[in-house]
Amino acid sequence: MAKPIRVTVWGEFVHEKTSDAVRAIYPKGMHTTIADSIRASLGGDVQVRTATLEEPEHGLTDAVLAQTDVLTWWGHCAHDKVEHAIVDRVHKRVLEGMGILVLHSGHYSKIFKKLMGTGCGLKWREAAEQERIWCVNPSHPIADGVGEYFELEHEEMYGELFDIPEPEELIFIGWFEGGEVFRSGCTWRRGKGKVFYFQPGHETFPAYHDKNVQKVIANGVKWAAPTPGAPYSLSAPNHKALNPIRSKHVVDESLHKKK
Repeated sequence: MAKPIRVTVWGEFVHEKTSDAVRAIYPKGMHTTIADSIRASLGGDVQVRTATLEEPEHGLTDAVLAQTDVLTWWGHCAHDKVEHAIVDRVHKRVLEGMGILVLHSGHYSKIFKKLMGTGCGLKWREAAEQERIWCVNPSHPIADGVGEYFELEHEEMYGELFDIPEPEELIFIGWFEGGEVFRSGCTWRRGKGKVFYFQPGHETFPAYHDKNVQKVIANGVKWAAPTPGAPYSLSAPNHKALNPIRSKHVVDESLHKKK
């Protein structure tokens, strides 16, 4: 029997404490709703924990990350409060093989920008618009069980141009009633880790209660889970040649030592 996927659901947990409108939709926090939906969707195939900004080390200690196969990330108003050391720690784990799902306004988080290497900006408009999310890659595992499209009655508009590297796989495109379109579901690989960005999830709308959104996130968790592969080292020592080298060129090793 396969071991359960160990999932850590990270959320700022700030809006829910300061806004009655957000608290009415997510009384226990968006992170709790997301965690509960993953448990309900995947049952015994997952072990789910939560972590929030206000916890020591933002709840993302070395020990927690070492026991995390997939991390989900929702942030918005406190991106600047996330410590760079924690971002570096998460980044290292992704390169080592931990999967990460970046949700909605997490596009502007320090960790997503570090993984993408771009500014990750976009157009936006908060106007409670209908969004129709089209599946453009129906054979992808993240699209399993999702229809040709699904609709959200109200969502914050995100529009192109989305300043990201070309997605390795584009799974969903969102259309908004104001006319804009957006690459709403994109994947990349970084090191041995997998990255999935999924756009719905503005805090004042109930996207994370939507069954289609929950299905996509659960599928994303399964897809992003680490898979066996060749060993991967972030800082391999000076590698010895497998075969004799005939060159007589002499290298001064002292020039290559770390300062």
